[in-house]
Amino acid sequence: MSDQQEILLTKEGLARLESELEMLKTQKRREVAERIKAARELGDISENSEYDDAKNEQAFIEGRIAALEKTLRRARVVSMDEADAGVVVLGSRVRVRDLELGEEMEYRVVGSAEADPTENRISNESPVGKALMGQRAGTVVTVKVPDGTIQLEILEVLNE
Repeated sequence: MSDQQEILLTKEGLARLESELEMLKTQKRREVAERIKAARELGDISENSEYDDAKNEQAFIEGRIAALEKTLRRARVVSMDEADAGVVVLGSRVRVRDLELGEEMEYRVVGSAEADPTENRISNESPVGKALMGQRAGTVVTVKVPDGTIQLEILEVLNE
């Protein structure tokens, strides 16, 4: 991904990233600074695992802050107001049925920065997300997956 490429987000995704950034900058930075201070007070820091753990956490937090700030600088919020009713766009909730297994699933199609498969939020850049984008209910899409291909019937598209 290019450093200049815009990152598409839903309003919800933007709010989630901004909230995480605020929490890291205020709460987490303060907590880790207190842990470092307490570890220093224990004496020799050369063999102090509490100090090492706190410094490692501090480095992780600062890295995450930098990554979030970079993402937010390149973010563009996609409005559902611009969407055609019933067409899958970024932010749509889509109910599909796997035609081979008969299983129904519901996904929210989001930008890659806010994708989380554990919460059924799939990226518009993923194979399933790409196949669903621009489609309507009643359409059957074919998706290439590591095990071959699957066919998904789009049962419902909600642009809320």
